[in-house]
Order: sequence, then C-alpha cells, then structure tokens
Amino acid sequence: MKIRTGIGLDVHPFENGRDFYLGGIKIPYHKGLKGHSDADVLIHAIIEALLGAAGLKDIGTYFPDSDKQYLNIRSTELLKKTKELISDKNFIIGNIDVVICLEKPKIAPYIDEMKNVLANLLAIETADMSIKATTFEKMGFIGTEDGVMCLATCLLTSQ
Repeated sequence: MKIRTGIGLDVHPFENGRDFYLGGIKIPYHKGLKGHSDADVLIHAIIEALLGAAGLKDIGTYFPDSDKQYLNIRSTELLKKTKELISDKNFIIGNIDVVICLEKPKIAPYIDEMKNVLANLLAIETADMSIKATTFEKMGFIGTEDGVMCLATCLLTSQ
C-alpha cells in the first residue's frame, strides 16, 4: 500500500456584495470572498492538498480562472471533479485536516454542517475530517478582517 500526504493553502480577500461560502455552505455575513468562483477558501485548500498528495498539478491547472465555465461556480463542483481525478489514480482519502484563519465571522456554529457536506462529497466519514478555526489576534490582513486564509492537509492511500 502506498501512503501520500498533501498540503494546501489558499487566501482570498473579503469583498462587499458577495455571499460568503465556506466549507460548502453559505454563512450569513455582510460580505463574501472575492474570486473567480465562489471563492470558498476552505474547499480550495482541500483541493490543493488532494491534488498535491496525488502527484497532480495545482488547482489553476484544472480549474483556471481564465475559463468562463468556472466563473461563479460553486467550489463544491470543483471538489467533486477533484475527487474524480484522485480516484482515477486509484487513491482513497484517509483523512483531511483543516485550519481556517479569520477574525470574523465566528464559524464554530457551522463546523458540523461543513464536515457533513464535505464528507458526503468526498465519500468519507465525518470522523475522518477535522475543521478548526483560529484568529490572527488582530494582526495582518486576517486580523484587520480584510481576508481569510485556510491550510489543509490530507492523507491518501492507494492499493
């Protein structure tokens, strides 16, 4: 059996007039994240981790922001396609661990729903997914509430 790990990092600035999607769900907030897709920074970090662990190229290779078919697409659709890419290489997801860095909004009330949505999309148990959040203690672009960063790791196995 082959074991592979991956790491993914994504950052998006906040923007007025957009919905805030995080972990596959819409979270009530007065602004959303700026991006070509729905800018779901958590899903993008997971995609990068999965692609890296499978030895594939980065998210921009498979879902370029220059391609109009991805304009405002839900990142859950990109995650489904990523799951197909790693499955085609005979990889199975062992676990995913995520840290979300943001000051506001507080996301603790939404973590279980995010885990349910993501685990369902990836065909894993919710126990195989961890989502945590932290602040930057008012420092930097995250601390000033200008953006969100997410770091994800994953473990893949193959037969």
